[in-house]
Amino acid sequence: MATPFSTLDSTGETFRTNLSSYAAFRREPPEPRQSDGDFVAPVKGLLMKPIENTFQEFVDAMQTAGEPAEFEAVAARLTRHLGFRWFAYLRLTENKPTLISSYPKAWTSRYFELGYQNLDPVVWRTRREHELFEWGGDAAAPTGTKEQRRFFEEAMTFGIKSGITVPIRGGFGRIAAFTLATDERTLQTGRLAVEYKDIVQLSALYFHTHVTIKLNIPPMPPAGETTLTQRERQCLAWAARGKTAADIAVLVEIAPRTVVFHLDNARRKLGAASIAQCVAEALRRGQLP
Repeated sequence: MATPFSTLDSTGETFRTNLSSYAAFRREPPEPRQSDGDFVAPVKGLLMKPIENTFQEFVDAMQTAGEPAEFEAVAARLTRHLGFRWFAYLRLTENKPTLISSYPKAWTSRYFELGYQNLDPVVWRTRREHELFEWGGDAAAPTGTKEQRRFFEEAMTFGIKSGITVPIRGGFGRIAAFTLATDERTLQTGRLAVEYKDIVQLSALYFHTHVTIKLNIPPMPPAGETTLTQRERQCLAWAARGKTAADIAVLVEIAPRTVVFHLDNARRKLGAASIAQCVAEALRRGQLP
């Protein structure tokens, strides 16, 4: 089976997608569900669209979404069509986490108030793994520390019992996780993970890319203001994370003297007396990721 992929064109707006893999997703669709507040109940006698049509509808809707509430509505619709109850997109950066989800608000508020993003076993696995994984369910034995097991038990009191998660890698150690969850421990998440693996992973990539572009556009420098080259920003971003010229040379795959050259250029362009001041000035101007 071909591996699905997506790319951005030069405008950063149009996606091209290889959908050849989705012939395998044609099957008898699950019963559609009818919204009843937060709960979604089966509706008999109606036929759901084939899954590839559901995915195309998701792609089309992502093109027009522009606000957090709109992104949430689009992803929640896909989530229901795939047989899950909730979705959550969590991105972790140096500043503060970003969350767009359909989880109960009482749970997400408590999650951040108690700093659960630092304890959550799903987040821990997201940092280590690169492929879609499943969690929870009847077959899963309790794992992790006592605090992590207690965390899962508390999540279950809000109905969150099992799910699948797609780890997403960003630049400079940033990570994000796209999760589909259910309130049924007996739901065969393993089967769904295998059956929908490609489409869920691709949906996660679409969601992450659109949210990053549309909700976190870095400020443009004023007309006439000096801008750094891509390589200068790259070297400076690693320097901001405490890396030496030798470290950066390995990470960027250039010679140490070339790293020094780029850092000196950046310092001179921004009128800084030191690399530390250069980093601060680049951050102030919005020229670092």
